[in-house]
Amino acid sequence: SDLQKQEERGELLQPLIFVLLVLCSVLLYFKVSLMDPGFVKPEEEEGENKGQGVVIPQIPGDIKLRRCGYCLVKQSMRAKHCQLCQHCVRRYDHHCPWLTNCVGERNHPLFIVYLSVQLVVLLWGGHVAWSGLYFEQSWEWLQHNIFLLVSFLLILIFTTVVLLLLVSQLYLISCNTTTWEFMSHHRISYLRHSELENPFDQGIILNLWRFFC
Repeated sequence: SDLQKQEERGELLQPLIFVLLVLCSVLLYFKVSLMDPGFVKPEEEEGENKGQGVVIPQIPGDIKLRRCGYCLVKQSMRAKHCQLCQHCVRRYDHHCPWLTNCVGERNHPLFIVYLSVQLVVLLWGGHVAWSGLYFEQSWEWLQHNIFLLVSFLLILIFTTVVLLLLVSQLYLISCNTTTWEFMSHHRISYLRHSELENPFDQGIILNLWRFFC
């Protein structure tokens, strides 16, 4: 049959890989959006706060960790309260509206993996859509190809957004800083009073190693 001939020629392998990537992207989306991003719990306060001074000796000792005015837990270093999630999140990066969840200490690495897989899917889909287009200056051509053309333009927009987000995230990770710390450096006490511009930076290689490993 035609299906068996296509399988023998390896023509079914690429669509199968593409479907698996799409499925992996969907599973990663639900995993990142539904998991605990690193909520600060009252029973964890004491142990976490003791460890902060050992890991980050550059932070001035006179900076006191404050108690959150919303959920009343003592915030560990680099934690922030998210008013949408109604929780303090450890190593808070940002609240992602696509995920309807915070990106924090626990799900940040998976968020990067999700963006990477999503980018591959979009690039692949964009290539397929572009390869199906043949341009002619006629109304009849536009009527027959409008759906494919709109699909390509939408894929192009989403690809640009995901690519910019992934590049910016990888840059911040390589500097061992978060989106919140980068945007609100002047408002954060442990950064504003630090002798170093970024007291958490330990070099690109070590920063990436500690984040992903």
